[in-house]
Amino acid sequence: MALKQTISVLETMDSAYVTGEKIKELFADFPEVAVTVQTVHGEKGSTDFVKIVVPGTEGKLGGGSAPTFGIIGRLGGIGARPSRVGIVSDADGAVAAVASALKLAEMKRNGDSLRGDVIVTTHICPDAPTRPHEPVDFMDSPVDILTMNRYEVVPEMEAVLSIDTTKGNRVINHKGIALSPTVKEGYILRISDDLLRIMEMTTGQLPVTFPITMQDITPYGNDLYHINSILQPCVATDAPVVGLAITAQSAVPGCGTGASHEVDIASAVRFAVETAKEVTNGTCSFYSKDEFERIQKLYGSMKVLQTMGRPASQVV
Repeated sequence: MALKQTISVLETMDSAYVTGEKIKELFADFPEVAVTVQTVHGEKGSTDFVKIVVPGTEGKLGGGSAPTFGIIGRLGGIGARPSRVGIVSDADGAVAAVASALKLAEMKRNGDSLRGDVIVTTHICPDAPTRPHEPVDFMDSPVDILTMNRYEVVPEMEAVLSIDTTKGNRVINHKGIALSPTVKEGYILRISDDLLRIMEMTTGQLPVTFPITMQDITPYGNDLYHINSILQPCVATDAPVVGLAITAQSAVPGCGTGASHEVDIASAVRFAVETAKEVTNGTCSFYSKDEFERIQKLYGSMKVLQTMGRPASQVV
């Protein structure tokens, strides 16, 4: 069950006065959970980066060897005030990430600790700008994508689930959640069978996936089209990254209000929590290590796709 945590986080974030410190207060009753907040200023305002660490019984933070799992709530902002009143569709990724941490914290208090550490990151900005995008407008952010990655992609994360609202397109025509292929070091790899199994289990339906392109896994700012920022963490880490999209049948603007659906977000939370259980227990893999070694031997490194590419002076 994750609906209670989802609603609690939604109610906290649906405020013009929400800050990272307000999110930190949600974890005041969980002394073992470490929450840090850093305010970062950019050209278009400021935002609060939040990092939540739920330690495992055999996690590396405590000297153990169990894998560390990362959950990133990816977004531009949770609000677009003053041009929009209320929480925006783009906030769903942040809500899902924090609700996942809250569920894991409650599980730990109730005696259901995971083996490995789980690190959850996102950022809180109730008054972010918007920007034009086809087919519908996107949310912008007070800080650039490199700054987001610096604070949200933590080196200790050994596998990363990036949760993002992905409704502003005509590619995914499904209301609920959808899964991307695994991305690692510039390669788009096959979709993980383990993650498909977990999606079937948590949704009670056949798994839904979505296509990604080479453009989507390159850094923002290179004048290429990106479906959104869901896979931007992959440019800042060698760990495998998978996108978990919160989706709609129609094209919904990221800056649209009244477009957050609690049940869909809770579905993403359940998936994230069950994936955290299995990754830290060693029963879920995002990719085949043998196949990745093979593809590198055959075709070499693709890390150039994690960079801005050739200098502008060399681009004809």
